[in-house]
Amino acid sequence: MTTLAIDIGGTKLAAALVDGDLQIHQRRELPTPASKTPDALRAALLALVAPLASQARQVAVASTGIIREGTLQAINPQNLGGLLHFPLVSTLTEITGLPALAVNDAQAAAWAEYHALGENIDDMVFITVSTGVGGGVVSDGVLRMGHEGLAGHLGHTLADPGGPRCGCGRVGCVEAIASGRGIAAAAQGDLAGCDAKAIFAHAANGHAQARELVQRSAQTLARLVADVKATTDCQRVVVGGSIGLAPGYLALVRACLALEPSVYRVVLSEAHYRHDAGLLGAALLAQGVKK
Repeated sequence: MTTLAIDIGGTKLAAALVDGDLQIHQRRELPTPASKTPDALRAALLALVAPLASQARQVAVASTGIIREGTLQAINPQNLGGLLHFPLVSTLTEITGLPALAVNDAQAAAWAEYHALGENIDDMVFITVSTGVGGGVVSDGVLRMGHEGLAGHLGHTLADPGGPRCGCGRVGCVEAIASGRGIAAAAQGDLAGCDAKAIFAHAANGHAQARELVQRSAQTLARLVADVKATTDCQRVVVGGSIGLAPGYLALVRACLALEPSVYRVVLSEAHYRHDAGLLGAALLAQGVKK
């Protein structure tokens, strides 16, 4: 069965047809509307999927935020702007005339990455480090979403009680320190105003402050991984996202994790499907595929 898979992110919208063999066809991308209003998102989704909908049997959406009864919610309302409470599933059903399913993007990515692992792994955690920090948990071969869709939002666990305030309202969340937004917010002096991509480039060229900011992110993530191991006793942690997949970043996380007591260490690997994990995971969920 061909699925129209959609990935809604903070900066871009992606859509593609995904067949039963998990092959991606006719991928399309558009910028996420800057205004972040319901009308703007609906128009952008219509433009994105119009050439594809007639070739699909169902729609599967992986979206930033929390999906609750088909509606878009958020821990950090600033991430969604005027899209808070957007009726995602009903809007896409109306646009396409197809049955639709929606899931958090990191949860969807976790499901795709779980299917890419060996048969002997039943417990894994996926962590995405990008503009924010998100995650997904697979336990006993089941993707855990929780009663209100909150399961796996690991970026909002505590990293530093004296750290910066997160957009969710807590102080010292992992996301406020380790994410691309957190890295950029901590930059000072000649790095002030630089985004995370620029800071990583400066770090690669030996800039002392840039290297410290990247190291701080990696150390924060390693401590999160140790906490995740203690909480879930998972067999594998998979890391994705634009920061997580940046050259050299995972090696730094591994080095920091190696300093933790051995009981808290776990095998780390990069996302197999890289930036397509959300699309593919949503399609797998819609197709009812189990490992």
